[in-house]
Amino acid sequence: MAWYKNQKAATTGVLAAALTLLFTGCGTTETAVNPAKSSASEAPSAQAAGPAETSSKSTEPLTVYLNDFDEIIGPMFEQATGYKLNLVSGNGAEIMSRIEAEKGNPHWDVVWMDSMPSIHQLGKEGRLLEGWTPKNASGLTDFAQSLVPANRTYYPTGAHAASVLVYNTKSFQADAAPKAWTDLAKAEYKGKIGAADPAVAAPAYPFVAWFFNKQGMDGGKAYFDSLFKNGLKVFPKNPNVVKALTGGDIHVAALQESNAYAMKNKNEPIEIVWPEEGAPASVRVAGIQKDTKNAEAAKAFIEFILDPKIQQELVDKGEESYFEPSAKGVSPKKDRKADAKLVVADPEWAATHEAEIKTWFADKAVK
Repeated sequence: MAWYKNQKAATTGVLAAALTLLFTGCGTTETAVNPAKSSASEAPSAQAAGPAETSSKSTEPLTVYLNDFDEIIGPMFEQATGYKLNLVSGNGAEIMSRIEAEKGNPHWDVVWMDSMPSIHQLGKEGRLLEGWTPKNASGLTDFAQSLVPANRTYYPTGAHAASVLVYNTKSFQADAAPKAWTDLAKAEYKGKIGAADPAVAAPAYPFVAWFFNKQGMDGGKAYFDSLFKNGLKVFPKNPNVVKALTGGDIHVAALQESNAYAMKNKNEPIEIVWPEEGAPASVRVAGIQKDTKNAEAAKAFIEFILDPKIQQELVDKGEESYFEPSAKGVSPKKDRKADAKLVVADPEWAATHEAEIKTWFADKAVK
């Protein structure tokens, strides 16, 4: 795998209010993974739990806020450790809105999402446990090691393409399909392109942020202006982009890779293109709430998801299984492009400019 190595106050307030409304309107799914209870009255996504905890374990459930792997991680963690787990799942905007709403009284112990810039900002604000090094951190790949912040407030568990190019094969032959990100501004794709909203979908902001980070604020605005002028349609989340592709509303998309490969596996008439310049990466990271009352279980969770055996299970069995693992010795999906190139925006830069970029993008998308 080749990796890339190397508004204002009022407007920002509007964005924060909008995110809060989104959170309250859409809601999140809160699932208690508890071996002592399982009934039809529980939330629809409630999971079966592992064996009861031993007497040496905390009796308080560990609360983890996450946006993926909620269908698999609970039973795995409980069976392996005996700790009780309470999962709260939602999209990126929902989870971050919930964290902000609880700023004075956090209800979470661990946050685990593919929103590295947002979690990096939590670390800058002193809201994450600092200075702790998991034992499994020594087994991280060189790329993953390079993403651990100096204050050690979070650790990466994997990275995936926030977007690859996807096109409908009934609409375009391979020679007429887009090959580079700049191709999306070409006249032949006018009114036929789509992408997820960076203010809602967790991986969509890292995608957008890479262009702004690479080209500067003015260059990033110019690039996305060219796409909006070409009829770019913005959808709340990547599954909405999938529906638009299958329904014929769009014919070309910037689409998160697990969604793209899921379409291929369902024999949808699409092809995936990894641009030569690379696919902007969304890095999934995990951090611990600094005032958690459940530090032992929280640290056990981080150790657990950094374990190469667990990451291999996430690749083999998880719904979001197309990603580049952070632990050495883990094999990505066999049908994933072997020489896929991921590029990543600097997390410090992306965190600093997150509100400004999301607000600018939202203003453009509604026009």
